[in-house]
Amino acid sequence: MSLNASPPLHRRALDALLTTDPVQRMRLSQAGLAMLLMSAGVVAMHYFVFVGIAASAPVWWWTAASLGGMLVFFCLIRAGWSRRLRDPSLTLPQMLYAISSGVVAYALVGEGRGSVFPIVMVIIAFGLFQLRPRAVSAVGFYAVALFGAAMALMAWLRPDVYQPRVELGHFLMIATMMPAMSMLASRFSSVRERLRRQKSDLAHAVARIQELATRDELTGLPNRRHMLDLMEQEHRRCVRSGHTFCLAVIDVDHFKQINDRQGHAAGDEVLRTLAREMQTVRRLSDVLSRWGGEEFVLMLSDSRAPLARGGVERLRERVAQLRFEPDLPGLQVTVSAGLAEHHAGESVAQTLARADQALYEAKAQGRNRVVVA
Repeated sequence: MSLNASPPLHRRALDALLTTDPVQRMRLSQAGLAMLLMSAGVVAMHYFVFVGIAASAPVWWWTAASLGGMLVFFCLIRAGWSRRLRDPSLTLPQMLYAISSGVVAYALVGEGRGSVFPIVMVIIAFGLFQLRPRAVSAVGFYAVALFGAAMALMAWLRPDVYQPRVELGHFLMIATMMPAMSMLASRFSSVRERLRRQKSDLAHAVARIQELATRDELTGLPNRRHMLDLMEQEHRRCVRSGHTFCLAVIDVDHFKQINDRQGHAAGDEVLRTLAREMQTVRRLSDVLSRWGGEEFVLMLSDSRAPLARGGVERLRERVAQLRFEPDLPGLQVTVSAGLAEHHAGESVAQTLARADQALYEAKAQGRNRVVVA
């Protein structure tokens, strides 16, 4: 079978109707479900026409208006027009329109009007998962008011079918059900809000765990574990491409004296400052990490030793120019660095060991210098 085979016809038709955007697809699926529910109501209405309870012409007009209105909502969502609104799904307008359609149906079907109430309850339930409690309450008030007006009007116009005492019972029923649905909406809303907060807290916790797993907490640089992963990735890339990279081990000179004389808080501030300043002079493609204690490791990608040495020298000079006034007056810090170019067939650990040995030579030669392995 060809890997480039086109998807089945029904899937392409579904993509054309609902789009491939998952959010828009969900909105259109919801609108399609609303149309399906309305179609079920249309079937019920025409059944009453068939058994002689409702007149044919008004029901046909009602059918056209009801399905046509829901189709308009679907098209507005499909065209993307609704995206400019606060509720791109048009849930509230669809519910109000469906309830209005239900009220008209109630006035048309006479003896079969009791079948309208379950449909109205489904419409209200449709909004429980989408709307806030205040909006559901507003929908409920609208439904009670509209049905109450329709019941009063039909009891006045056709009291033989819409008997006033029966209509009063119907009104009391719907006036009782709507507040109950609003209470349910409030419960659903509180559950949704709690789940949303839990999801947000979980996302923040996962992000924090990922950050702690890959970042040094003091300097914000990649930590040793993450740097080892990055060096292995660079090693594999160089094996494939034939290019090379360099590693520099950088150590703060006489850092123990800073801790002893100025305190560990001052030492921490020095490390944070050095990390920030060294980041400003490295290339964007290079990676600086805190290796441990007062040691840093710089990975210079796609670089030979002569070019890499120039980059490490700029970093060393930048550190030597730093002043820590007024917090640490008179303090001057330097760094020593050992640089090694990765050789073909060599492991990352071997390159790192040569860079570390070069660092020891830089220390032995008087510090504040870069030595190439």
